[in-house]
Amino acid sequence: MIEAVEREASPRTSGAVAPSWWRRLLGNEDLNFLLTNRLPRRFATKLMGVVSRIPTGPMTRASIAVWKLFDADLDLREAKQQRFRSLHDCFVRELRPGARPQDPDPEVMTSPCDAIVGAHGAVRGTEVFQAKGFPYQLRDLLGDDQLVERYRDGTFVTLRLKSSFYHRFHAPCDGALKRVVYISGDTWNVNPIALKRVEQLYCKNERAVLDLELPRPGEHLALVAVAAILVASIRLHAIGPTLDLRYRGPNRIPCDQRFQKGEELGWFQHGSTIVVFASCGFTLAPGLHEGARVRCGEALLRRPAPAHESSTPTSTQQA
Repeated sequence: MIEAVEREASPRTSGAVAPSWWRRLLGNEDLNFLLTNRLPRRFATKLMGVVSRIPTGPMTRASIAVWKLFDADLDLREAKQQRFRSLHDCFVRELRPGARPQDPDPEVMTSPCDAIVGAHGAVRGTEVFQAKGFPYQLRDLLGDDQLVERYRDGTFVTLRLKSSFYHRFHAPCDGALKRVVYISGDTWNVNPIALKRVEQLYCKNERAVLDLELPRPGEHLALVAVAAILVASIRLHAIGPTLDLRYRGPNRIPCDQRFQKGEELGWFQHGSTIVVFASCGFTLAPGLHEGARVRCGEALLRRPAPAHESSTPTSTQQA
């Protein structure tokens, strides 16, 4: 996927520097949008799925070397293996054990993935924002009235995975996955340039809603895995089929996977976006802001205090 040049600084992992003409080229918003959206998106996505799996040996290594040259974020030092048979193997790479330690606080919901924080904050009734001035409705994204009511007036965080990031996502807390809602759709790019131009973009794209059950009654989390151009393929351990443009199964998929905090839930076949929704009462982790980088396992949300704690008067009130 052709990415817009990120504005935030990021340390390079080697001495190679992308040519200035390349940075200027991708920094042009009109050209970037044209190159990443005004083409046969579904055809390009299916083609990428086939080509990326071809085991090309030396060509794969050369392609990864060029990728590193133009994308400072491709860092394979934490990868479980260092040699890849194909580009797809590099995209879906696993990390070494312990590479993403989880915040041990049971009151903290951790980030399910490595990502750049996008739009986030309070759900206003059932209205959410993909970018400033671009609202969408929970019903249009989640496709399920019961889920809409669960996250009414809740909290959300948008997490964008660049194509060079680690693409597997993990459980933000202990719980269970009982159902997946799959919604077929388009494959628009999900970079910031497209988000400022395409209304209700997440509601148009292929996506899977992971409905997570938490141990405490009344607390809910949902992970909405949104596919994108070159990326319309999602694998989940809890279900058998791959969710992609060829999937023709049911839209509501029952499953029964219990998991612990940090356990792997699945992966994208490339970079994309996860929108995290929490029911009413959850709060954002301190210091979270748009453009910030979070790693899988770092604090993202804090669960609401139990009712008996929140209703206990403070010493000042007692006085």
